[in-house]
Amino acid sequence: MLDESPIESSVDMIHLKAANRCHGLPHFVCLALAAPLSLNAAGLPGDVLELEPVTVTEESDELTGMPDSATQGVVTFEQLRARPVARPGELLEFVPGLIATQHSGEGKANQYFLRGFNLDHGTDFSVTVDGVPVNMPTHGHGQGYSDLSFMIPELIGRLDYRKGPYYAEVGDFSAAGFAQARYINALPGPVAHVTVGEFGYGRALAANSTPLGTGSVLTGIAHTIDDGPWVLDDDLSQTQMLARYHSGDAVDGLTISLMGYDGEWTSTDQVPQRAIESGQIERLGFIDDTVGGESHRYSLSFDWRRQTGSGHWNIEGYALDYALNLFSNFTYFLENQNEGDQFQQVDDRKVFGLGAHRHWHAGTAAPWLGEIEVGATARHDAIGTVGLFRTERRMRRSTIRQDSVDQTLLSTFASVSPVFSSALRGVWGVRVDHLAVDVDAGDARNAGSANDTLLSPKFSLIYAPWRNSEFFFNAGRGFHSNDARGATIRIDPNSGQPADQVDLLVAADGIDLGWRASLNASTQMALSFWALELDSELVFVGDGGATEASGASERRGVEGSLFVRATDWLVLDADVAVSRARFDNGDRIPNAVERVASAGLTLLDRAAFSGGLRVRYLGEAPLIEDNSARSDATTIFNAQLSYQATPAITLRTEVFNLFDANDNDITYFYMSLLQGEPASGVDDFHIHPVEPRSVRLGIRWRL
Repeated sequence: MLDESPIESSVDMIHLKAANRCHGLPHFVCLALAAPLSLNAAGLPGDVLELEPVTVTEESDELTGMPDSATQGVVTFEQLRARPVARPGELLEFVPGLIATQHSGEGKANQYFLRGFNLDHGTDFSVTVDGVPVNMPTHGHGQGYSDLSFMIPELIGRLDYRKGPYYAEVGDFSAAGFAQARYINALPGPVAHVTVGEFGYGRALAANSTPLGTGSVLTGIAHTIDDGPWVLDDDLSQTQMLARYHSGDAVDGLTISLMGYDGEWTSTDQVPQRAIESGQIERLGFIDDTVGGESHRYSLSFDWRRQTGSGHWNIEGYALDYALNLFSNFTYFLENQNEGDQFQQVDDRKVFGLGAHRHWHAGTAAPWLGEIEVGATARHDAIGTVGLFRTERRMRRSTIRQDSVDQTLLSTFASVSPVFSSALRGVWGVRVDHLAVDVDAGDARNAGSANDTLLSPKFSLIYAPWRNSEFFFNAGRGFHSNDARGATIRIDPNSGQPADQVDLLVAADGIDLGWRASLNASTQMALSFWALELDSELVFVGDGGATEASGASERRGVEGSLFVRATDWLVLDADVAVSRARFDNGDRIPNAVERVASAGLTLLDRAAFSGGLRVRYLGEAPLIEDNSARSDATTIFNAQLSYQATPAITLRTEVFNLFDANDNDITYFYMSLLQGEPASGVDDFHIHPVEPRSVRLGIRWRL
């Protein structure tokens, strides 16, 4: 039955604003794979299912859907299953031009790159899962910290993404874009997955759907262990849990989600290149064997939908309990030649949110307004402890600072989608955000309150002179918030010197010129030219292990994507992005990657086989402002192949770093000190190598 299928969530969303749901065609998003597909390719039983409300067939080369820009899209359940994913955060690599890497232990949030940003762990790219925000403001490790380790990738049914600050409903941390993941609503029956791999990797997942009243409850639990290829074992242990009730559809119904996560790990952080070259450590070696951490995240959320007249209401809310306890050491003995430079970052908070929005068609009263949407949201972070401590082998030596923070973000937005003619339409929006913070600092001189308000206009025009081509103009303002402690600080807790305060809300003004086209029945492509200016940049500081506010900046670039459905069973896609990033004074922005590309082949149900081959390219980047030190490019191939042995059993093989590239996931350049070196320290490259080739074997049962 369709309402029990793993793609039910996609069907529901198509029912909602059906004309606006296939808005990612350039990146094989909601396009050729919207044609009938067997669930057997995902290792699940089921008949061939069709997404009838919006169907793209091989007989038509006409574009469907009504996107607001050329750089937005929808990724379906089948697409998410079609490529190997080593970490939950790598699902975001379905966003064209986005690369997810790791510079520390596997339990820590990924490092993200997009549109000339080193996004660190998420600043300037907003992420939600089942309506619950992932980014953490005023975080112990970095502003906007976005850790997706709690997500169960096998049960994600849909990923929506948009790039640029042009969408009125999206707020903090979205200057470069945003993505929202939704779990599937139901499974056709119980399933179990078991995967084992090299370097001590193991993962087990069990999931099922149970009817309840007018809906059903989806439950899932997964546990992962992983030592990794490092000389120092990761000792990773992660447990993810999900219980999700869903009834109705996307315009009239109720969804309640309970998500849980616990994880602990040991880290191999980035290491100095000189230590490898001298033979002091192996390439996969370590300097400090006691860094690592633990984290938990538990959330309860609801999404109530009600159809009324020509539109519908949505009311969403969530409560979240989160903590991170992280030990790091990036400079080794530079600050303290006896005990070392290890430090501990602590974050312990409760988060509460509530939002409502109303969507309707203007109708005959004002037909030129088209669709209208208004909404308001509130988020409160009650941060009981956010602290930074000097440690030695995970034992505290002293406190740098320890604070508690309350901050509340109130937002309201409105947008209209006027239709001027059969070929020309627009989207006009405005957003107002007000952030108020109260910092109870361990040092009373840094305590205080602050607030800030930002008005963000949005404007888009879409011109479609032919049925198979569209042109886009987008302009708008987005923003990221700064750490609340930076808005009340007076004394630097490290040096004891006076410190400058920062604005709470940092505007980002952007513009996009885009084009998408269906060249023929099986080939689609898109092209976008964009520019973005930020009032203040957040950059990584090696000796502090965090980001801090810097000067204003500007970026510009070009992005292109191509999709080809070569046959009924073979799909090819490619994305390329080139960008230029500078501070206002002309200096380079450290770790602003200049070129990113990815390409893949996807095999769809060919004689019981399915799979894919994928390559990703992360280009060079300046590592310091004068461009005298640069990182090398990284190129990685991943592959996977699935075989449907019986209607109930699927076998799967995944190979990561297929050609065993000796590249780096991340490279920094800063000063550090190893024992026996001059006390003044040494400027050097610090790298975290790409993991060597590894193979994982999995089996999936329909129970």
